[in-house]
Amino acid sequence: MTFELFGVWLTVLLTLAIFSYLYNDNPFYKAAEHLFVGVSAGYWVATFFWTQVQPNLFGRLWPKLEDTDYGIFITAWYYIYDILGFITSGFGLIERHVFPVGGIAGHSDIRFIYIIPFILGIFMLLRLFPKIGWLARWAIAYTVGMAAGLRFYGFLNSDIIEQVKSATINFSGSGFEIFNQFIVIIGTLTGLLYFFFSKEHSGVVGKLSKVGIYFLMISFGASFGFAVMGRISLLIGRFNDLIAFSSSEYNYATLVLLVLMVVLLAIWAFTSKNDTNEEGVSIN
Repeated sequence: MTFELFGVWLTVLLTLAIFSYLYNDNPFYKAAEHLFVGVSAGYWVATFFWTQVQPNLFGRLWPKLEDTDYGIFITAWYYIYDILGFITSGFGLIERHVFPVGGIAGHSDIRFIYIIPFILGIFMLLRLFPKIGWLARWAIAYTVGMAAGLRFYGFLNSDIIEQVKSATINFSGSGFEIFNQFIVIIGTLTGLLYFFFSKEHSGVVGKLSKVGIYFLMISFGASFGFAVMGRISLLIGRFNDLIAFSSSEYNYATLVLLVLMVVLLAIWAFTSKNDTNEEGVSIN
């Protein structure tokens, strides 16, 4: 069995295991779910390390310098780098990928300011040790504060300023564009008025807030429809793969595993039912 054929059978097995949740929560679904979460976490950790941490952190602290005439301080600094490279290479047993010989290519000068995130990253890992785990709070506090500041500017620009710009009328456009922008203004103002609770929603305010409800429902319905359409397209893709893998080219992987899955689910359901009955009898 080739590696490609093994991958096809594994793909079909995991897909059917996920679909088995439509019958009931079962061990096959739980195994596929745990495998998916674990593989996804490992993939994103590895991807983030090799695309962010290694080139942007280590690469700025120990870049590959063109000038080989180092001073005493730089020589000592890269001596630390060689020690880290020796440790991460399994004490010289494998090739140095994390800390390659001579420095990390991509940057031309050393940025010692990156020692701060390097130390905070170490503090974050100390969470694994209960006695000194309190140091991780410093790294978490810095991350939360910095992210809040950056996100505040991003949300201020995209969710407020850009929204205000969008809720304006450009009278130099075509008639359809002006009508469209006029509808956007009405929807924005009436939608905001619906969430204005300092005044009772009666009279004119009540009627306008009711118009805002219609706009909100249209918006939520469009968002929900778009989300469902995206999920349906993913489902169609999975069904297309299952149909393709049911051919003789792949040794009827879909058909064989579907029958096997149904039989195993029937055995599991029968066994679980007997266990439940026995527990009920013993309790009585």
